[in-house]
Amino acid sequence: MELKGKVALVTGGGRRVGRALALALAKKGAVVAVHYNESDTGARDVVAEIEKAGGRAGSFRADLTDATAANALPDQVAKQLGALDVLVNSAAIMKRTPFGETTSDSFDEIIGLNLRAPFLITQAAAPHLRRAKGCVVNIADLAAFETWPGYVPHGVSKAGIVYLTKALARVMAPEVRVNAIAPGTVLLPDDWDAKDAAHLTETTPLKREGSPQDVVEAMLFLLSADYLTGETIIVDGGRHVRR
Repeated sequence: MELKGKVALVTGGGRRVGRALALALAKKGAVVAVHYNESDTGARDVVAEIEKAGGRAGSFRADLTDATAANALPDQVAKQLGALDVLVNSAAIMKRTPFGETTSDSFDEIIGLNLRAPFLITQAAAPHLRRAKGCVVNIADLAAFETWPGYVPHGVSKAGIVYLTKALARVMAPEVRVNAIAPGTVLLPDDWDAKDAAHLTETTPLKREGSPQDVVEAMLFLLSADYLTGETIIVDGGRHVRR
């Protein structure tokens, strides 16, 4: 896909990996819709950085745990920016939820944002994406392929993203391609420390952490790979092949 002039919506585009994805799309010439909920300062900064570089962007606020807001977002983007060609479902939360302490509310919150919202947004975006012969890139997680006892709802949500990617690739073909990226250690959670980082580095076959740029490169590959759909690329330095 030639990205110049295309309109790309990046959910969670104001911070962390989402920010890197939004800026990379803009650098390739895309018009970027930067979605945010609480990270309004981050979203404004991303838009300002894109515009300063001569690009075009807009920020869009929506609480994606609200089904009505999730459903409305793609039409808002298409109306304001003129089209919707690329959807990157990046918004997510990762909360430690020990089995004995996980509540129904915390489970629903994680599933609602990490899994239900990407489904609803893609569903609402489908008419625009079909007309544009566009693409969807979902951000999964290595947790979809491993068992993390302290993060069971998170893992369930990301395993769901892998399934969702395959199912939507079939449902939306041939007009729309749907793929996913499952990052490993590319950006540590905010509450992790140097000891956690050292352990992950030591137990990663490539003996280093990744970076958001590694996810960016996978996204750009998926957007350009015209005969690829329904796939999840694991970007983890080889952690999933340790056993």
